[in-house]
Amino acid sequence: MADATIPVFSPEANPYMPYLATLKEVVRETHNIMTFRVVFDDAEAMKNFHHEPGQVGQLSLFGAGEATFVINSPPTRKEYLQFSVMRAGEVTAALHKLKAGDKVGVRAPLGNHFPYNDMKGKDIVFVGGGIGMAPLRTLLLYMFDNRDDYGKITLLYGAKSPQDMAFAYEIDEWRSQKDTEVVLTIDREAEGWTEKVGLIPNVLLEMAPKTENTVAITCGPPIMIKFTLQALDKLGFKPEQILTTLERRMKCGIGICGRCNIGDKYVCVDGPVFTYAELQGMVNEL
Repeated sequence: MADATIPVFSPEANPYMPYLATLKEVVRETHNIMTFRVVFDDAEAMKNFHHEPGQVGQLSLFGAGEATFVINSPPTRKEYLQFSVMRAGEVTAALHKLKAGDKVGVRAPLGNHFPYNDMKGKDIVFVGGGIGMAPLRTLLLYMFDNRDDYGKITLLYGAKSPQDMAFAYEIDEWRSQKDTEVVLTIDREAEGWTEKVGLIPNVLLEMAPKTENTVAITCGPPIMIKFTLQALDKLGFKPEQILTTLERRMKCGIGICGRCNIGDKYVCVDGPVFTYAELQGMVNEL
């Protein structure tokens, strides 16, 4: 599927050249989301690779194309890099046909990251919807692996139905962590479902997390983010206390092609992580 002579990714040398990597494991999350765990074929490159929570990578399938996905394994767990892919087009459909042992290309890390050092000593409120749990998972696991650095962790995670909830097999482990609350919700009643029912912004308003010394981080479908930001505003969160990630179709990944620009910002370089205050400054471009 690929030529073993492909050089490893090097921003200093040629940022368009990917790491050659092998799929270690493929996990079906939902009917349209699959998780890929990849390992670089160059063991030294894998050993020395480092990324920050929230950064993304370009995952390529030779002959099909390349697309951007968040690295949703934390830098504290180095056995593989994890990407969760929702089927939404030609490249993602081709990726969904892969199996363990197949080859892919990886250009990473790209973009900025969550300011996790600035969050030390603070309570954290995560609000995720559907595939939007992927970037939140990275930071969530990083905080679990550095648990004493952070205050109470609250996670509100929602999906259309129980079957649309990715990473469901990890939720019991999340709930077992010290000083952590996990609230799950689905849009409509479902047989056997015993947790919350309701849209994420409405459930968030019911939960009414405190705002003092707290950071809120949200990611999900654009419409969910829009109303979640409004809910956080109603609860009294200041724009500087709220973080989210933006999705734009990225081509080069290094701020050259202009494909993902929002005004004078490039999501692949200046993002994908932004504060709500920054988004308000770009509102006319969104």
